[in-house]
Amino acid sequence: MIKLVATDIDGTIFIPEKEFTQNVRNCISRLCECGIKVVLVTGRMNAAAVRIAEDLGLKTPVVSYQGGLVVENGQTLYERYLTEEQTSKILAWAREEKIHINLYNNDVLYSETECYEVQRYCNNLHTEHTVKKFSEIKKDKINKLLAIDYSDPKRISSYEKELQDIFPDLYIVKSTPYFLEFSNPEASKKCAVEFLQNYWGLKKEEILTIGDQNNDIALLQAGGIKVAMGNATDELKEIADYITDSVYEDGFVKAMEKFCI
Repeated sequence: MIKLVATDIDGTIFIPEKEFTQNVRNCISRLCECGIKVVLVTGRMNAAAVRIAEDLGLKTPVVSYQGGLVVENGQTLYERYLTEEQTSKILAWAREEKIHINLYNNDVLYSETECYEVQRYCNNLHTEHTVKKFSEIKKDKINKLLAIDYSDPKRISSYEKELQDIFPDLYIVKSTPYFLEFSNPEASKKCAVEFLQNYWGLKKEEILTIGDQNNDIALLQAGGIKVAMGNATDELKEIADYITDSVYEDGFVKAMEKFCI
């Protein structure tokens, strides 16, 4: 019996740049009514993820920053940050490669310039940002760094493979075709879901995990039932137990009806 559904947001329950369908909203309500815990597990910042959880009527902890932060009713249950040294190395690499970086410190999004990349990112995710030189920011709680290239997805894919050797002490993952994320090695979706599994005393077989992108590989690894969306990457589909329909066809709802309700 499934007791926990750990779900990604974008591309899984949320149609990119649009909204939740009413079917998804109704399905999440039904899961909660059945006593199943529904937890959002996302790369988004905590402030944005919490708003989404509230919109969906969820009372469970929220997992943000790929698993780097778990918050329940304003209380931090789990957190992992990048060190200042790690941050400095990544920023030096980004300057050399001339690639845009979003920096998240203490749940605030910073960009060094008011550029196309950060504007498009914030518009799509309905979030805010602060423009400030990174050298002027106190890097005491770096949640993650995000490299963005909207013009060349192949560049992001190549970096994902190459940088594992350059930065072996980091968790580096492609979260969309345009985004490459850098975080603490214990800031993965797998680590966060396993923390919640222990927090609630659950068995792995009581957990269903569902997602669509490469950063959800770690998420699916934490589940007893691993579900990939129809719009998922090939890499994610390879490790899934079940492939549902796409986010545009309410694939999440169909998976829940098959395994949970």
